[in-house]
Amino acid sequence: MVKPFIPQLVYAEPRALDYPLGKKLISKFEKMGIEIRQTTSHNQIRNLPGDNHFQKYRVAKSTLVLGVRKTLKFDTSKPSAEYAIPFATGCMGHCHYCYLQTTMGSKPYIRTYVNVDEIFDAAEEYMQERVPEITRFEASCTSDIVGLDHLTHTLKRAIEYFGRTDYGQLRFVTKFSHVDHLLEAEHNGRTRFRFSINDDYIIKYFEPGTSRLHERIEAAVKVAEAGYPLGFIVAPIYLHDGWKNGYKEMFEKLEAALPERAKKNLTFEMIQHRFTKPAKRVIQQNYPMTKLELDESKRKWKWGRYGIGKYVYQDEEQAEIKSTLGGYINTYFPDGKIEYFT
Repeated sequence: MVKPFIPQLVYAEPRALDYPLGKKLISKFEKMGIEIRQTTSHNQIRNLPGDNHFQKYRVAKSTLVLGVRKTLKFDTSKPSAEYAIPFATGCMGHCHYCYLQTTMGSKPYIRTYVNVDEIFDAAEEYMQERVPEITRFEASCTSDIVGLDHLTHTLKRAIEYFGRTDYGQLRFVTKFSHVDHLLEAEHNGRTRFRFSINDDYIIKYFEPGTSRLHERIEAAVKVAEAGYPLGFIVAPIYLHDGWKNGYKEMFEKLEAALPERAKKNLTFEMIQHRFTKPAKRVIQQNYPMTKLELDESKRKWKWGRYGIGKYVYQDEEQAEIKSTLGGYINTYFPDGKIEYFT
């Protein structure tokens, strides 16, 4: 069982202590005996402990920076939501395929923003622009926010904030089962709580540092019983020997565990495995022993955002993935909605 994340090193940016959450977290980490360092900016963090890249990378993944979000212009977040709401960046998991490998570049530490009320104020402006349309906010584009929230409770505050709005909805996804403190949040049905799920092979070989499938399913049951709208992201869908049976077993376990009421309002998102050339280089540097198949000749090249192309499965493989997994969802969850396959 993966224990809840505790940083081994904490950095505080100067203005972080101007906010109540910054002060509260510093006090908490001091009591826990965690080393706290000051930094003028997260970009100035140097000299992390470690004798080589491998060691420094792992220290960075267990380093937490308390920062202030200066840019309150939100990125778009299609297809899952209208906007990404920025509460944190970086992740404590060690998923080999993760796109944060390249977006986080040489700074894979975790950064949590303490100016939460300012972020809510910006969200309010975005909602007002779209009234009377509903505006959905995705809270997990750049981090696994649940993996951090037992320390910050920022996500819990956000759930309750959007629970009080008329035109806002919150969405996020997690690979962690540490959800107990979120079960009592007054969500008023305005937050869709999603879990990233995959078959046992992929979790075992490519998702170290995250909760196992049975733990995620147990957490999903708790979330459903707390009345949250529930969803699952099957990602990355990865072709390996026995993948059809692996995914069938995954859906069977999910169907057997979920309460009937939760199956009436269930969403699924399906994302095939993809990689870019820059990501491949970083993955092979950080996880040199990975079993991840990254052979460009076996893939189809596709234009991506910002002009960076990515390698996806061939058309016939994509069709097989879509029909196989779509078939499982329709069989086990006939009332479930497949939001997209990409």
